Amino acid sequence: MTFLAIIVMVFVFAGMIKGMIGLGLPAVSMGLLTIAMSPFQAASLLIVPSMITNIWQLFAEGRVWTFVRRFWTLLLGVVIGSVWSFLPTLSQSHGQNSEILLGTMLVLYGIYGLWVKNLPNLSKYERWLSPLVGYIGGAVTVATGVIIIPVVPYLQSLHLTRDELVQSLGLTFTISTICLAMFLHHNPITGITLDYRLSFIALIAALIGMWLGKKIRYQLNEQRFRRLFFMGLLALGGYMLSH
Repeated sequence: MTFLAIIVMVFVFAGMIKGMIGLGLPAVSMGLLTIAMSPFQAASLLIVPSMITNIWQLFAEGRVWTFVRRFWTLLLGVVIGSVWSFLPTLSQSHGQNSEILLGTMLVLYGIYGLWVKNLPNLSKYERWLSPLVGYIGGAVTVATGVIIIPVVPYLQSLHLTRDELVQSLGLTFTISTICLAMFLHHNPITGITLDYRLSFIALIAALIGMWLGKKIRYQLNEQRFRRLFFMGLLALGGYMLSH
């Protein structure tokens, strides 16, 4: 019951963050869950909540095929990176290296969110950058359970409109979640059973959190809250690296 309570509280909180500012569910949930369980277990709980929320984000505005045609090399890179990763994966050393990598990524994401305001326009280099960024993102996915760095900054550097950015992130996150699910299924760890029923409980908790987050979104200063969010990621990543 304690284990279940931790899962519910973490995903309600992570869903609330996503409901307030539109991002952060995988990063927050992975960071908090790995305090109580292995990164491999935490990643398995992310599958259903991430898949459902990302598909909704992807299809919310239509024109999905347009983004597939534009970013197919990025997506192919994600798939290749998740199959032939250059990083130690979640199934190796029972996640010890993954905790270090996840902590490092959370610190980098926190620094990026707090201090990087204006990214250069990299759209003219998109043809060769997309597969490279996708490959690194795929490797990071099977190493940490989340695909944030470098994919989020890269897509923002293409100077897409807000709706285009939301859909392109939804598309990339959907593919990376499928890759993560396949990786976890084909690379089991002895003694750890993937229980997707718990993942469905996590989904319900995340949806409740998103509903609460949307309810209180307009009662808070969004910029101040985003700053607190990235400061929290920085502190969480620092805590993971120090243990």
